[in-house]
Amino acid sequence: MSEIDGPRLSALYRYPVKGLTPERLERALLAAGATMPFDRAYAIENGQGRFDPEAPRHLPKINFLMLMRDERLATLRSKFDDATETLTIFRGGRQVARGQLTTRLGRQLIEQFIAGYMKSELRGAPKIVSAPGHSFSDVAAKCVHVVNLASARELERVLGRAVDPLRFRANLYLEGLAPWAELAWLDKEIGIGPVKLAVFARTVRCEATNVDPSTGVRDMAIPAALLRTLGHSDFGIYARIVEGGELTEGAPVTV
Repeated sequence: MSEIDGPRLSALYRYPVKGLTPERLERALLAAGATMPFDRAYAIENGQGRFDPEAPRHLPKINFLMLMRDERLATLRSKFDDATETLTIFRGGRQVARGQLTTRLGRQLIEQFIAGYMKSELRGAPKIVSAPGHSFSDVAAKCVHVVNLASARELERVLGRAVDPLRFRANLYLEGLAPWAELAWLDKEIGIGPVKLAVFARTVRCEATNVDPSTGVRDMAIPAALLRTLGHSDFGIYARIVEGGELTEGAPVTV
């Protein structure tokens, strides 16, 4: 692979619980064939669900609470502790729920809060689900989601207003590339520091990107704007990890 002069990894994020807030990481150890550590490791079923932890399989996101439909989730802030797998939820800067997700009691404490807070959106009692090694990503493949910040700025120019890149809920944000360069990487290999990724799909955006990640207000129409401007609603790429290693902010990008 040949190194591109300048492109680098700007930021790393993970989403320990599907639909809840991201956590920025200074560094992360990625393994081949895996996801970002603890990324979408948990999800919240919306009422009686079909997920079987004894035989985990990918299910459509409609089975779980998620931003595309449940934008009130964006008004919450969450913090996840790796060592204990404890989730703490805040609202308006105040802690409103805390529970260790590996224990039945801990899950119940979180579920009870969600049951009250998301009552109007629920089809039944919420249930926190997980399985070892399973990720509740929007795609079945274990992978990372990559976004080019230059493309986000170009979208801002087209829309004439600021676009928070966190609307796209990516794991890796790249800086120093040309706008839309990533859309030409399908079936190519890219390197970020010591990590090698194989790009296998472009990300077709849904209405979750219309929700302001800081306020929970549905205030934009990003898929429609992409379709009108580019003729498609793709923004970002999915890539499998083919060679692992430790990623840090500022790592160089190669293609």
